[in-house]
Parts: sequence; C-alpha cells; structure tokens
Amino acid sequence: MLSISRRSAIAPFVVMDVMEKAEQIERAGRRVYHLEVGQPSTSAPTRALAAAEAAMRAQPLGYTVAVGQMELRKGIADLYRRRYGLDLPPDRIIATAGSSGGFVLAFLAAFDVGSRVAVAEPGYPCYRNILASLGIEVVSIAVGADTHYQLTSELLESHGGDVDGVIVASPSNPTGSMLDRTAMSNLVHWCATRGIRLISDEIYHGITFGQHATTAASFNDQVIVVNSFSKYFSMTGWRIGWLVLPPDLVRAVEKLAQNLFIAPTTISQIAATAALGAEDELCGHLERYALGRAAVMSGLASAGITEIAPPDGAFYVYARCPDLTGGSAAFCSRLLEETGVAITPGVDFDAQRGREMIRFSYAGSTKDIEAGMERFVDYVCRTS
Repeated sequence: MLSISRRSAIAPFVVMDVMEKAEQIERAGRRVYHLEVGQPSTSAPTRALAAAEAAMRAQPLGYTVAVGQMELRKGIADLYRRRYGLDLPPDRIIATAGSSGGFVLAFLAAFDVGSRVAVAEPGYPCYRNILASLGIEVVSIAVGADTHYQLTSELLESHGGDVDGVIVASPSNPTGSMLDRTAMSNLVHWCATRGIRLISDEIYHGITFGQHATTAASFNDQVIVVNSFSKYFSMTGWRIGWLVLPPDLVRAVEKLAQNLFIAPTTISQIAATAALGAEDELCGHLERYALGRAAVMSGLASAGITEIAPPDGAFYVYARCPDLTGGSAAFCSRLLEETGVAITPGVDFDAQRGREMIRFSYAGSTKDIEAGMERFVDYVCRTS
C-alpha cells in the first residue's frame, strides 16, 4: 500500500467541513443561514472590481516578482502611515497568497523543525495545524476572561517562557477580543528581550467596536505582522495578503516565496492596490457588522446564553453553552440539519473546553443573521 505522509495527519479546519455540509444542504434545495464562516456578504470594493476588469482587458497578466508589485507594497506602506502613523519601508512588505500563504512563509522562515511556538487556546486552528504539519511543536496556552482571552507576557512567563515563537491575534478569532496598546507593548518587549519571534495576526484590523487596533509593528522592527485583504477589504476569494517582516527575514521569505508560490496572483494584486483607496466604501460595511453583532447578542440573550467572550472586534461572537447534548460538534450538526442554521462548534478552536462553546459569525447580511438567530433561539427553546 502506498504511504500517506505523517505531516498530513493534522486536524481538519472544522468550519470548512461545516461549510461543505451546508453546501450539500443548499444543493438539495434547502435554505441555509450562514453564521459559520467569516465571509463578508459584500463583494470587493467597486474600485477594485473596475481595476481588475480594466487589467484583464489591457494586459496578459503574467507573473510578477515573488514579493509582489511595488505599487501594491507602496500602497500598503501608505496604509500604515494613514492608519497607525507608522513609516514602513516598502521593501519590508511582501505580498502573499492570502494570510494563509503568509503564515506558511513566516513559519518556514522563522522556525526550524522542533521549534516551540506558543498559541492561545481558544484560537485560530490553522496556526496549530500549519505549525504541526511543518514539524514545529505547538505550545497551547489556555486563555480566558482573566486575560481578556489573550496571551500576555505574565501568562507566558507563568508557563516557563521556554518557546521560540509566540503568535497573537488582535482582534482574535474566535473571540473578537483585543490587546490594548499597553498589553501589546508589554508582549512585544517580553519577546524582544528573550530573543523570541513574535507573529502578530492583524487580519481583522479595521473591524473594531470602540478602541482602535494597535499594530505590533509600532514597537520594534523585529515582529512579523500578517494581514490580508480578505476581511476588512471584503476580498476573501481573491487570496491576497501581506507580511511586514523584520529586515533579517526579508530575503529568506523572498526565496521561499519564489520556490513555493512563484508570485501572488497578479489580478488580485491589481485589485488590492485599488482597494486601498476605497475606505469610504468600506466604512459602510462596519455599520452592517455592528447591526449583525447586535442581532447575535440579542438572540443569545433571548436563548438565555450569557457567558460570552468580549467581541471587541472582528465579526464573531464566542459563547459558552454548557448544556449542549453531545457537545458542540453534535449540537451544531443537528442545528444545521434541522433548521438550516450553520454555526461553528468550539472544538475547532479549543479541543477540550470547546465542547461547551459555539461561534457565530456576523459577517453576512443583517437580514440573514436576524433570520438565522430567530431559528437558533426557537431551536434552543424547543430542545432545552
């Protein structure tokens, strides 16, 4: 029998399995209410679509250099000046095939097989799964309300601090919680003084409610920042993102990108460059997310669900439901099959405590979120 690599024996990204089941139900002619995935219901900005259409008609769309078009990289540097008051040289910015491609490049460049990298639990499962597939040891550290569902320097210290890297996300998936400026500064300083690589996932920057998100790049030039056009810019399927790199990693990442990806998709780079000038349009999305957030919170209250992580940003609500029969995975499966409401079980984000947790996405249309929550509340009230 032909072998299958050990590196492929990783956990699935459960939300993608939920999406697949939801699609099967839709193909059978039934209505599905998508509260499972962080997929904005809006398309790419109008400017991005126009630029992509013009480019398709005017040029062959061949390869770009591996690190991405300079126009895009300069545009991202300008975003950092406008958003954070930070001057970044474009040669520290590398365009990637979405944030996922950025994580692969960053992990490969920064860590060797056997390196130890700390991640928060609950947290984005692909951190763990990508690291594990690359032979990097994942050090999962439980976080909760006492640390605002975030890793802190104190929490890392209490676990021995014996790691080669730390990954943080602010706002976070699945909780939506954020690190304030002081907490981020402390974490960056803690890692810097110990020679530990800090990777900051900032894909949800721009989608916040109250405080503005702080970029880790504000504190020193040794952090690795991962970001993308998927969420704030509403361009998930275009698969275009970027890295902000320490100077010593730029050439290493460039060589890896040349060999693994050749270059990011050209049409997506062109569209992304145009999207950087569409912030007036994008601000309108935030108003819709706020309405969706309110609808989810109201529905959870009606269902008697009150233990909720602080949704400071992103477009998720992570809630504890300890009375779920059979655990969150079984509950979410029954809910989808019986009501057409798709949500994500917490075991995707936390293998142990996630049995009592579920995540709602309010990235979709307000009408669908409200209808989906009505069905969710009715189901919980009928079956509890």
